[in-house]
Amino acid sequence: MKEVLEFLKENGNGFLATMEEGKPRVRPFQFMLEAEGRFYFCTSNAKDVYQQLQAHSFVEFSSVSPQFAWVRLRGEIHFSRDVAMKAAILEANSLVKSIYKTPDNPVFEIFYLEHGKAILADFSGNPQREVEF
Repeated sequence: MKEVLEFLKENGNGFLATMEEGKPRVRPFQFMLEAEGRFYFCTSNAKDVYQQLQAHSFVEFSSVSPQFAWVRLRGEIHFSRDVAMKAAILEANSLVKSIYKTPDNPVFEIFYLEHGKAILADFSGNPQREVEF
């Protein structure tokens, strides 16, 4: 878990895969933070991705380093209304803060992956590593 978190802290920009009308949909996304074994992300409830997440709660997030190592997180997401966690995300990310301003913004939604699988891999020829979280 520590290796996954360190990778995501250094390479937080990635892609989130959801389902839309029975087909995969991938878009740029950003890992926010980890707390109590949960990997947090955020979005607006006015976006299509929010509707997709409501309809199909299983996702995969992937991020790659400049050296072409990568991590994939997969599992079921859960939405949270935790105002303290929303505030922590706003404080940790100036771009998100510039968009949503306050944790009580009615369009600001946070969600997390918990009890999933992380896969770490690269082009070294070594086998990929899997981590349950």
